[in-house]
Amino acid sequence: MTESTSPASADLAALRSALANEQIVLQSVASATVSESGARSTIYLSTLSSGLVALGFSARTPGLLAILTFTLLPTIFVLGWFTVVRLVDNTIENIAVRQRMENIRAHFAGVHPSGPALLVRGDARTGEYGVRYGRSSFLFTMASMIAAVNCVLGGALVALALTEGMGSPLLGAQLSGAAVGIVLLGATLTYERRRIRAANLARRPVGG
Repeated sequence: MTESTSPASADLAALRSALANEQIVLQSVASATVSESGARSTIYLSTLSSGLVALGFSARTPGLLAILTFTLLPTIFVLGWFTVVRLVDNTIENIAVRQRMENIRAHFAGVHPSGPALLVRGDARTGEYGVRYGRSSFLFTMASMIAAVNCVLGGALVALALTEGMGSPLLGAQLSGAAVGIVLLGATLTYERRRIRAANLARRPVGG
């Protein structure tokens, strides 16, 4: 009887050791995604700030200002889209990592009767870790922040192109730029929400 149960106990101990190591790895991955998001946001905002400063210094030279405006700003605009897509990827990765960590916690919570109280997944009133996430929570992510700034930049580019390139009236160009910026922001937020929603739907069957 001892010989038959010993291998099973050894396998269970090995499994729990592997799960503990996996938990550490997942925590490192979660920290890395947050760090990368902060770094990418900083790179974009620093680039935008530096570009605007360069445009300010060239304001007294109309020819140079036009060249810099239609060279720097479109480049920064494209960089902003790359940044937003990667930030959304980081958000999805963080959701997947947290789900795997929750599964490991659920396993260890079942080891002892007092486990569920110590390794609880979340409070019914305040949500997980004291924060309740709703449908509009994605509006406050780093991706949404960068998207808002980048869409303002896109609208400004359209307005500049209409006034400087096509000679359109200032008011009409401003309204067109604002409309384009709003459309871009709506499309970006829709893209982000759909991806986050798909990730959350994918995790529900696993989490119960």
